[in-house]
Amino acid sequence: MKEQLAYVLVNPYTIHKSRTGGVISRLFTRTALELVAARMFAPSRELAEEFAATVVAHSDLADRKIQESIRQYILDNYTPDQKNGRRRRVMLLLFRGEDAVQKVRQAVGTVDPKSVSGDSIRATYGDYILELNGDVKYFESAVLCGPNETETESKLKLWAKFSDTDGGLLNGVVPYPANAAPQQTLVLLKPDNFRFPSSRPGNIVDLISRTGLYIIAIKVHRMSTAEANEFYGPVREVLRDKLRAPAGERARAALEKDFGFTFPPALEKSLGELIGPAAADQQFENLVNFMTGDKIVALVYEGPDAVNKIRSVLGPTDPRKAPPGTIRRELGQDIMVNAAHASDSPENAQREMGIVNIGQNNLKPLVEQFYNCKL
Repeated sequence: MKEQLAYVLVNPYTIHKSRTGGVISRLFTRTALELVAARMFAPSRELAEEFAATVVAHSDLADRKIQESIRQYILDNYTPDQKNGRRRRVMLLLFRGEDAVQKVRQAVGTVDPKSVSGDSIRATYGDYILELNGDVKYFESAVLCGPNETETESKLKLWAKFSDTDGGLLNGVVPYPANAAPQQTLVLLKPDNFRFPSSRPGNIVDLISRTGLYIIAIKVHRMSTAEANEFYGPVREVLRDKLRAPAGERARAALEKDFGFTFPPALEKSLGELIGPAAADQQFENLVNFMTGDKIVALVYEGPDAVNKIRSVLGPTDPRKAPPGTIRRELGQDIMVNAAHASDSPENAQREMGIVNIGQNNLKPLVEQFYNCKL
């Protein structure tokens, strides 16, 4: 089977109801495909209408009535709000692998009022309720995906064409009360979440959803060594301070065991001053190597007190010291392999977002390269 691209659009209502994590978990575990790009969109009327016009297609074998329902759903829910003109948030996830289109379609499921709850994303998070006469009473598809390879290509090219103007870091999209002071903060899903297909990335997003914050950006990123050094640069001095005392204590214990006599406390302090910085530098290099070893997923969350809310649900750096129910307690392994990173201040969030270039569009060039086209 040949390699394909396949997309999933997480609908505005699914995002609003914080079901995004559950959708991501299903896609990772049920398709085993590689997530190669992700981008938040605030679709313009032009994009929504062009997309809706592609839904009713002869090459799509789905029932024409269902196609019409999806077309109308897009016009009602992807276009800007008619009352205030505010755009809605849509998340595009792009997967790559053998038979990707069919695998994604199976995980997403069909629009069917007889679907068994839990057997697909739509069966769990969507609704298709009919009147007694067969008319549609309520319709929510949860997510959208390409019905076949041909339609997937054409729709992906459309979204890629609008990805610069309608996608990226969605500033000013989420409404707040007049007295609110929203913050933006960065979350990195670390490489340990992507060693093999699992529900871990989705579980983290799901746990963060309890904060009530809004996702306004997402990007699949591979951190370079230079980026990692800049990103974690402030940590180096912190590690040197932290590791002086433990390094001195360990060195003293090792030397006492080797030489067979007790060393004075003053020597322990000297050993810490000598060995601590070297141990810290080694740990820093391990951190850089870890963060550049595989892809990460960067997300920007927005809302009042966003920094503290995220760090509270994330838990302390050391998973062993994290409270039950926190991300690092549930999914962390040690101080370095601890599932996720979160900014410790609004100022650091802006610095870190710049380093990973959160608004960079890596969706469009990937689509252009795969389909050998220029959009």
